[in-house]
Amino acid sequence: MLIMNGRVDDAGHADPGHPESPDRLNAVMAGVEDLHLGDDLSFVEPRAATRNELLRVHEASYLDELGAFCYEGGGNIDEDTYATYQSWSLAEHAAGAGIAVVDELRRRGEGIGFVAARPPGHHALADRAMGFCLLNNVAVTAASLTGLGERVLILDWDVHHGNGTQSIFWNDPEVLYVSTHQWPLYPGSGGAREIGGPDALGLTVNLPLPAGATGDVVRRALDEVAAPVIDQFAPTWVLVSAGFDAHRADPMAELALSGGDFAGLARMAAGYAPGPGRLALFLEGGYDLAALRDSVAATLGEVLGSDYRHEAPTSGGFGVDEVRRAELERGVALRVALGTDPGEDFQ
Repeated sequence: MLIMNGRVDDAGHADPGHPESPDRLNAVMAGVEDLHLGDDLSFVEPRAATRNELLRVHEASYLDELGAFCYEGGGNIDEDTYATYQSWSLAEHAAGAGIAVVDELRRRGEGIGFVAARPPGHHALADRAMGFCLLNNVAVTAASLTGLGERVLILDWDVHHGNGTQSIFWNDPEVLYVSTHQWPLYPGSGGAREIGGPDALGLTVNLPLPAGATGDVVRRALDEVAAPVIDQFAPTWVLVSAGFDAHRADPMAELALSGGDFAGLARMAAGYAPGPGRLALFLEGGYDLAALRDSVAATLGEVLGSDYRHEAPTSGGFGVDEVRRAELERGVALRVALGTDPGEDFQ
């Protein structure tokens, strides 16, 4: 069973020529339709996140400023990020969509959640919009779960590092943040030495990869570096920042994944979940519409056991040395933080 948020009319959050456009959700929904799920597809009534739900991760002054900016007509927030008059309401609904989907998963005790909403969220900081993102959708849902005593793994496979999500949970011992991303690339964060704050040492796992990395390298990074941390953390929920801009056809970056690679990553994410009804995927990036459609179908089809025929996984690209380097740098950073090693200078 696939449980999704009902789509809110998002046409009001649009800037002509901007890659983060309503066409993206059209492509996503076409990918879902390609699976022919019939009665195995269920929609949850969309709702806006409440102010208290947003305040778990965002500062009150920022919420007030962003709302006022939108209601005054919006405009460019920075060189990448825009808002319109309707963007505040749509961002509230994008943030509330994850909570609604997770609530339905909790009620049913089964199924896979998919939050198909825009604007995306993982770059949004507690006090600032950036990187196409206004509110941090996955963080709002994760905070709602930790408020119920859950331990949450956030797996972020977007090609860009989710700096907002990392920052929000930097010192939270109830959230494990794992990110695979191209590096160096926007937003400039996500080095392997970034490992979490004093109350959450080791609970940030960054796996920076070079341009040209293929799916086998991403899976190896998760298996060799992240999986032991995930096993020890023992999450009770798994949330995925499912960006599809690591696809080789995407114009925003230079990783070399295929739809089949996203299927493999989804299978791994499902394996991290402790049981049925504890996995939800959140749409982040993905800007080549054909690749986005196929990648969504491949990802969801894999975890639902569909017979959808996706692209083959990729292999043989760059990045094996960088995986080893990330593991070494992370280990040194942990020992230094714990006072057990003077550290080494990796150049």
